[in-house]
Amino acid sequence: MSMTVMEMVREKARKLNRKICLTESDDPRNLKAAARLVETGLARPVLVGHAAAIEKLARESSVDLKGVELADVCAWPKFSQYVEMVVELRKAKGMTSDQAREWLMDTCAFSAAMVCAGDAHGYVSGGGNPKGYNHNTGSKIKPALQLFKTAPGIRIASAYFIMQLQNRDLGFNGALFYADCGLNINPNADQLADIAVSTARTFKALTGAEPRVGMISASTKGSAKDPIIDKVIQATAKAKAMAPEFKIDGEFQFDAAIVPDIGARKAPGSDVAGHCNVFIFPDLNCGNTIYKATERLAGAVATGPLVQGLRRPFNDVSRGCSAEDIVDCSAMAAITEWTE
Repeated sequence: MSMTVMEMVREKARKLNRKICLTESDDPRNLKAAARLVETGLARPVLVGHAAAIEKLARESSVDLKGVELADVCAWPKFSQYVEMVVELRKAKGMTSDQAREWLMDTCAFSAAMVCAGDAHGYVSGGGNPKGYNHNTGSKIKPALQLFKTAPGIRIASAYFIMQLQNRDLGFNGALFYADCGLNINPNADQLADIAVSTARTFKALTGAEPRVGMISASTKGSAKDPIIDKVIQATAKAKAMAPEFKIDGEFQFDAAIVPDIGARKAPGSDVAGHCNVFIFPDLNCGNTIYKATERLAGAVATGPLVQGLRRPFNDVSRGCSAEDIVDCSAMAAITEWTE
């Protein structure tokens, strides 16, 4: 049987052996994930925070941190270099040395700086102790947006999920890619086009297979009329113009995108309808809902949210994540290549 996407990711991550920062070191799940990363060889984990507090929590949680690097923010030897780097990168925004020092005390900002300096490959924020660092999604990704910026030709970062289904006949060996399901609330047509192209590139990079991108809507090829549908139609045209090398089509209702006979009937002549492996949703209400429905009703394994469109790897795992979720998202960050 062919490998799943995540099996391919893990195999590649072991070979690359890259360093990944974990920012929520006040949460035992991250300590367990770090130990697991060492055990599996998927990445070289760095727990960012305060060394004494991390070691205390490890003892209390019975986690062996052998082989795990601790990056103590307050005692890091390159801290002053990071301050200078951040001031230079943020000088257009008026960043001062004092402001940079205060900002870098945050574990997400410090991790982003560590990646920017080339001292780690990427960073992952998973879980979080509400009595501790208490990062929300915005505060986790903000340093990445400020220091990494978006990849060339992409104007917006977005979040996707890999949905692994038991039915291997669907998608890529049972994997469907969903976006945006975790970051952009109501993207406009230009942003939706960026999300489509980013996800097509991600699918191609991870699987080596041809992406077949369906732009999801409440309408299929003009079956309904409304401004919310017009946005998807416009985004489809923009995405096709941005990336003519990919098969992108729509607007499709979900059944027309994934069921061959319905796709053939509702969208005759389309070489994508009924055979999509990448699904682009019009807004976060739709994307977030359908990924959870697929997970709970179809028994799919959801890996994500995974962030794409940045120059450096960053992933934000949900607050309800398990240690294994953090491990998988760390492996994803490890195999994500830098862009200049």
